[in-house]
Amino acid sequence: MMADFSKEYQQDQLYVKGSLSKQCIKSQVLSISDVEEVHSIKEVISKVLTGSTALLIDGLSLALILGTSKLKTRTIEEPVSEALVRGPRVGFTESLSDNTSLLRGSGDIENLSLVKFQVGKRSKKDLIVAYIKEIVDPELVEEVEKRIKKIDLDNVPESGYVEQLIEDNYLSPFPQVQNTERPDRVIAALMEGRVAILLDGTPFALIAPVTFSMMLQSPEDYYERWIPGTFIRFLRYIAVVLSLFTPALYIAFISFHPGLIPTKLAISIIGSRSGVPFPALIEALFMELSIEILREAGLRLPKPIGPAMGIVGGLIIGEAAVQAGIVSPILVIVVALTAISSFSIPQYSVGITLRILRFVAMLCAAILGLYGVILFFLFMMSHLVKLKSFGVPYMSPAVPYRLSEWKDLVVRMPLMMMKRRPKMMHTKDPLRKG
Repeated sequence: MMADFSKEYQQDQLYVKGSLSKQCIKSQVLSISDVEEVHSIKEVISKVLTGSTALLIDGLSLALILGTSKLKTRTIEEPVSEALVRGPRVGFTESLSDNTSLLRGSGDIENLSLVKFQVGKRSKKDLIVAYIKEIVDPELVEEVEKRIKKIDLDNVPESGYVEQLIEDNYLSPFPQVQNTERPDRVIAALMEGRVAILLDGTPFALIAPVTFSMMLQSPEDYYERWIPGTFIRFLRYIAVVLSLFTPALYIAFISFHPGLIPTKLAISIIGSRSGVPFPALIEALFMELSIEILREAGLRLPKPIGPAMGIVGGLIIGEAAVQAGIVSPILVIVVALTAISSFSIPQYSVGITLRILRFVAMLCAAILGLYGVILFFLFMMSHLVKLKSFGVPYMSPAVPYRLSEWKDLVVRMPLMMMKRRPKMMHTKDPLRKG
């Protein structure tokens, strides 16, 4: 009797008004796990055009979209834009499914939420917002999703479009969203209560919110012991200062304040500049622009040629300029130190911002000397203090001052002392462990 009742119940579940039920088709008939319900003809057309299969069932006011698309994408390999010293040697690809698999495959992350959106009015692309539900602040997720829904463009070809359309201050030269090819960086950000954004067709994931100190950090800082990690991070902060202010200080001292230079060094500099027909500003601009052009040319040339061309070109131009008496040898040293320092900055978007601001600092130094450099620094810091990324102060934890969070600023304290997540993130679970 019980067997007959069970059989009749299964048949009732299998058939609804003489036809197969939707749930039965998804669970028992179809052998594919990627099945999505779609209710509009436009969505059906969009999915079919991307290689999916639409299953239309008589009696159902929806279509089942089967994920049968198999686009050719490159295999998972090391990140191209972020050199690896230590850590997982895998990077995101142009396939959104591969990228989500990398996130899930990085460990059994509990409550990892992947919310799918579509961006682009004419050329639609899938976009995923990733976060850990038990950690992230719900207001942050709501704000991120709200800004994504406001994107109103025909086509969103790369995550850089999304980055520019969701940031707080689009007029600021500083990036307020971090981009990365490294899954381990994204996982670390999610564990701190941040949100990641992945767009189909690009290997660059976005992380928000961010701070300026995050832009100068690298996952390797945490993979090494705390003393080497702190030393390398300290070098990066020095590199930022040298990259931004070295040419400006050269111009200020040579043009306005030669008396502040030690006597022996001043005599050496004056002797090396004898015969140079240009003022310090023109001399420095010529060399800096030459280096920037060489750097850009090296990026556009084929990989085997690019680095060699940059090195050889820099040596030839510097040597020829000194021999011709156009620039002084001391300026070649200054420009070389500046270029090397800019390469030490791990985030390309921050590096190029500092390179642009370097020219502004040089102009201020040429007009007002050291006072111009100081005014430039004050204006820049005023802007950074006011800047926010999804409501989080950009200069946090330095401004506003939070001494408890300085354990991960310039000094990277031992992991045993870093038990709490950043307070500025307002996470549900403030503890990393315990």
